[in-house]
Amino acid sequence: QVQLVESGGGLVQAGGSLRLSCTASGRTFSSYAMGWFRQAPGSVREFVAAINLSGDTTYYADSVKGRFTISRDNTKNTVYLQMNSLKPEDTAVYYCAANRVRVSKFGPDYDYWGQGTQVTVSS
Repeated sequence: QVQLVESGGGLVQAGGSLRLSCTASGRTFSSYAMGWFRQAPGSVREFVAAINLSGDTTYYADSVKGRFTISRDNTKNTVYLQMNSLKPEDTAVYYCAANRVRVSKFGPDYDYWGQGTQVTVSS
């Protein structure tokens, strides 16, 4: 069993930056690929970024590529999402997720989910 807790969300002005953190407990963190997803009000959940077990392979949604960076620190059981040049359309609840099989862009591939953290970008 894996428990995931996100933190770092908040209110930021357009063009600003924010770093989200997701800390895992319950299992060996390095045994899981990790992903970030987001869901805006009235919208479906969408993929944001993913990272493999060792952290040397990453994937990004086209909408965030070049602005967001996913990373992980396996010694701290933590995955991060550094968000730069934030836009109002980035406003959403952000969820981290753990995948015990392989790195993936698809939500159904993930086995464990955090509770989410709200990110609001004002214009």
